[in-house]
Amino acid sequence: MNSVPDEPLQRIADLPGVRSAVGETRTLVDRLLGHRILRRRSSDVSMESALRGARASAVLDGADAGLEEVRAGHSDDPRVKGALRVSGELGPLADTWSKAPRQVLARLHALAAADGVDGADLGRPRTDADPVPDPLGLGPAPRAAEVAARIEGLGTVLSARAAVPALVVGAVVHGELAALRPFGWGDGTVARAAERLTLITRGLDPKSLVPTESGYLELHDEYRPALRGYTSGTPDGVGEWVAYCCRAVAAGARDSLATCEALQRG
Repeated sequence: MNSVPDEPLQRIADLPGVRSAVGETRTLVDRLLGHRILRRRSSDVSMESALRGARASAVLDGADAGLEEVRAGHSDDPRVKGALRVSGELGPLADTWSKAPRQVLARLHALAAADGVDGADLGRPRTDADPVPDPLGLGPAPRAAEVAARIEGLGTVLSARAAVPALVVGAVVHGELAALRPFGWGDGTVARAAERLTLITRGLDPKSLVPTESGYLELHDEYRPALRGYTSGTPDGVGEWVAYCCRAVAAGARDSLATCEALQRG
């Protein structure tokens, strides 16, 4: 799928099943944002969301780490350590995301891969000579020139008019980066973080309360087929990917609602 300006994005939003999926997820996120515990303990919910989301993203990339192990700081897995760094810096990166996405992507990779690749490769897009893992079975990765062009196109996606739902824009950002595998290591963590940044900056989840990554982990059996549908570029495939992303965000919102209820009970 090539760079996606406003009109195609709106067409994606109008695909069968997308509008209802967006509406249902938006209702659930709004319910979370209106929870009374957030008046006093919003930062606690946000920190828990960051921890749970980071652990989930690392597990999706193949790490074996329990939540309490990660909470206690006992995991030495480079994927866990990288995901935690990424999660901790989403707030500071939000202001730059829509204005300089390539800069932010380079920073996300530097954070995600600091314990996984040589320092010279941190934040550096891969070349055609670099090996590219294919954990989701998507097939050969796009060549470096195509990756560069489509990364450039993300600027157009992120400048889409406000009428395009944040969930649609976020799903396209996630799908593009997961398909492109622009760095060759840590690409899944970067793609999910970029979606989360999109939901923050476009107003769906301004306080970063929704651990979307936890939703993807809960629905992990659907991740591969849904992403392969997106990469097919067909209306059905793209629509199913966006609807799947909505379900994952909804699952993440339910996770944080459970956190809110637990805090309220004391």
